Amino acid sequence: MIYKCTISDTGIGMAESYIEHIFEPFSQEHNDEQSVYHGTGLGMPIVKSLVEKMNGTISISSKEKEGSTFVVTLPFDIANAEEVYQANCDEAEADITGMRILLVEDNELNMEIAGYLLKDAGAEADYAQNGLQAVQMFESKPAGTYDIILMDVMMPQMDGLEATRRIRSLDRADAMSVPIVAMTANAFAEDVQKVREAGINAHIAKPLDAKKVIQVLARYYKK
Repeated sequence: MIYKCTISDTGIGMAESYIEHIFEPFSQEHNDEQSVYHGTGLGMPIVKSLVEKMNGTISISSKEKEGSTFVVTLPFDIANAEEVYQANCDEAEADITGMRILLVEDNELNMEIAGYLLKDAGAEADYAQNGLQAVQMFESKPAGTYDIILMDVMMPQMDGLEATRRIRSLDRADAMSVPIVAMTANAFAEDVQKVREAGINAHIAKPLDAKKVIQVLARYYKK
């Protein structure tokens, strides 16, 4: 079975001469524009790599000031009934329905994706865009409001490690007991050690895997 996904937008588009460079690492056509979030030019190379690992293809067409169209084609095998049943059983074990989560993420797109993932799994999420805002939101809520904090590590104003240290130092009943799970692209041993030393319970590597996220959160959920 072939799955074809077409995504179109009506944004600023791209020059035809730039399209052939879009999959090059650190390549950006408009890197001098004012933006809340400045990318690294790694998004499309990573997407292309993931698509190719799945034996698929990605193509792009675009016109300046009109928008862009991305077409991803992926081949899939149809699972048999036994495989589907086993997958459903595994997912049933990881239940976060009703879980109250403080999601801390500075990247608007990542926050939207993570928020959708959590809500689709039946959880409730509040959002903070940096570590300082996360500390303030946690401190302003009654003890026990959040079942868990899902914390990005690299953020402006205050990173996730410092935010975790401040939350752990608060004089309130749940400051030390609330589980905090880090989201980070840095998964080397020394990075994991820093996460642990800050008072974080576990970490999830980026890019996020939906099933893995739910499984990790479910381990800390006491209904």
